[in-house]
Amino acid sequence: MRPIRMAFLLPLGAIALAATVSGPADAASTINVSLWDKGARADMATDLGMNMGGHDMSKATMGVRAVPAAVKAGDVTFEVTNNSSETIHEMIVVPVRDPKDPLPYIDAENRVDEDAAGHLGEVSELDPGKTGALRLHLAPGKYLLFCNVPGHFANGMWTEVTVQ
Repeated sequence: MRPIRMAFLLPLGAIALAATVSGPADAASTINVSLWDKGARADMATDLGMNMGGHDMSKATMGVRAVPAAVKAGDVTFEVTNNSSETIHEMIVVPVRDPKDPLPYIDAENRVDEDAAGHLGEVSELDPGKTGALRLHLAPGKYLLFCNVPGHFANGMWTEVTVQ
């Protein structure tokens, strides 16, 4: 009788161990963000920011890549790398309220008005080759990641991510 009980207890122990190792269902997601440019001497476009009128993103000499571009709602960690060899970049996160509307832009400063856009957090002023991280709790929706160093957003340095 005892060997039967042991055979029954071992699978239960294995099941408990598997549940402990797998972790919680709402584990944080990670998005790897790359900030890149073609060098400080490259000609900068001026109308490639989200909904700024420019449509030929092939003219962008800098940009933002996010992998994956879609994650589950909850805690999201942005692991950010400035892949530039000579230019400081940053990454700011704002919600996309209406994908057809341009972000509030301060023409005299050549940058987005972060507060009016709904700034949620940032990895600020990363020197070339440096990394940083930002963790946010995000609800389902679309979010814009962009660099707000003067001129960079208008040159196409932005991307969208979807939180489901």
